[in-house]
Amino acid sequence: MNDNIRNFCIIAHIDHGKSTLADRMLQLTGTIADRDIKKQTLDDMELEQERGITIKSHAIRMEYTNSDKKNYVLNLIDTPGHVDFTYEVSRSIAACEGAVLVVDASQGIEAQTLSNLYLAMEQDLEIIPVINKIDLPAAQPEVVAQQVIDLLGCDDDEIIFTSAKTGEGIEGLLEKIVEVIPSPPGDEEKPLQALIFDSMFDQFRGAIAYIKVVNGIIKKGDKIRLINNELDFVVEEIGTLKMERFKQDTLKAGDVGYLITGTKIAKDIKVGDTVTLENNKDKVSLAGYQDIKPMVFSGVFPVNTEDYEDLKESLEKLQLNDSSLVYEPESSTALGFGFRIGYLGLLHMEIIHERLEREYNLSVINTFPSVTYKIHKQTGDIEEINNPRDMNANDMIVKIEEPYITASIITLTEHIGPIMKLSLERRGLFKSTDYLDENRVVLKYDFPLSEVIFDFFDKLKSISRGYASFDYEVSDYQPADMIKLDIMLNGEKVDALAAIIHRDKSFSYGQKICRKLKDIIPRQQFDCAIQAGIGSKIIARTTVKALRKNVTAKCYGGDISRKRKLLEKQKKGKKRMKQIGSVELPQEAFLALLKLDD
Repeated sequence: MNDNIRNFCIIAHIDHGKSTLADRMLQLTGTIADRDIKKQTLDDMELEQERGITIKSHAIRMEYTNSDKKNYVLNLIDTPGHVDFTYEVSRSIAACEGAVLVVDASQGIEAQTLSNLYLAMEQDLEIIPVINKIDLPAAQPEVVAQQVIDLLGCDDDEIIFTSAKTGEGIEGLLEKIVEVIPSPPGDEEKPLQALIFDSMFDQFRGAIAYIKVVNGIIKKGDKIRLINNELDFVVEEIGTLKMERFKQDTLKAGDVGYLITGTKIAKDIKVGDTVTLENNKDKVSLAGYQDIKPMVFSGVFPVNTEDYEDLKESLEKLQLNDSSLVYEPESSTALGFGFRIGYLGLLHMEIIHERLEREYNLSVINTFPSVTYKIHKQTGDIEEINNPRDMNANDMIVKIEEPYITASIITLTEHIGPIMKLSLERRGLFKSTDYLDENRVVLKYDFPLSEVIFDFFDKLKSISRGYASFDYEVSDYQPADMIKLDIMLNGEKVDALAAIIHRDKSFSYGQKICRKLKDIIPRQQFDCAIQAGIGSKIIARTTVKALRKNVTAKCYGGDISRKRKLLEKQKKGKKRMKQIGSVELPQEAFLALLKLDD
């Protein structure tokens, strides 16, 4: 029976102490020795440790004896805290029966707290509210507790007050988990159904699936079928997850563990898929599976063109650890050979670029990030494009649709005005205002995704002095007046600088780019025109003036025609040089695109 099993996750906004709370639980249950404990034990990636965020979710098994001397198995299924990894969070939540909701006593409820809480409520999980960081001088546990009560409709005595740093309240939290969270439902007699809630890649063992057995029993040597992927495997190894993998002969309904099939292809093991036995007649998939679709795209090119093969190898290795990474080869006249990479969101994009530079020692240039647009043509065809160069003016386009997001911004009431102004500039459609208390408010907006994919969050933090939090989910596609803006140097289009942009913003955007490029491009021996154009229409222009040698310096007096003759000769030379000369575009030009407002 699985009466002594408790499967739960911890949900929180970034930096509310989720990973530190997990550390204290591991320590208190003896899962990890005091000498081995380190800060954010479950966050084993260098970037996770440095940024203080969870990028990959983790699962770990703890054994706990409560005050009544009963033994329990606690399966903590850790979840990433960032909006880009919402699908991973939703699958981790689907593998649980309860959730510990952690709220920082000094910061209160923030955007992702609400987002992940609603995901947990959709799955009907038992919620245990925890006010963390009560040891901080700026902590306001009573104020934050009232916010939680208003949000959940719970009683005062249901809230646990903890300090993950000092360990205060952790014992009471473990007692509450055992008392409140139900044991997992499921029947060992039913046909096997197991949910893959996460996966990882081991260079020796191949792709490893983290599973929760919902019904039935799975044994080593069983022939299994992945229902959605329609693939068959033999179970090479199964077991439970502590700090290391522990082999077991069987996993039963309610158990959480790992499964190794020996496949070396990371894409074979998809998060959300259902494992069943090959000979099961009724192969019923568990609800909630979906293919992860990238939302943001950008071109990535090596600074040194000879590093192309190294970049290709690095992306292949990264994809083994991150199955949501999508890429395809791309070439550019300005930058040479590279790749078009698809990301789940902005943080995902940042992390991939940092990992390429740190772990694989590569210097790369990123082009302007873009989203996927739907192009409706007169022929009735609908084409999806994410690269500006795929958008052709001769395509007889009827309409263009762009992706929209529904965003929640939680801020102090004093910052409402500047945030509304910023939202208006980014074509935001106001939906509602909800007050959490007299000082804090939730603003709901619909934004075009293209308007928030870079620098929006930085600006939001800046105008709210760091107090605003932002969370979003993709809603749908809506028609928009989008055009392709080309940048030309000396009359030649630079494909890597092209952008798909809203017509209302194209003029100011074109002017900004031209001005920025004028400062960056080094002067040549001839005049270099920088132009921004929509189709054949030029909307902005500036010129990098030529370097001029003072050819008349040797003329001391005499007839003016001598000077004119020399200047005419120089003019002809410049004209000829302009026809055969080419402009070198420095790398800073691509970085400048991301900092147009500086």
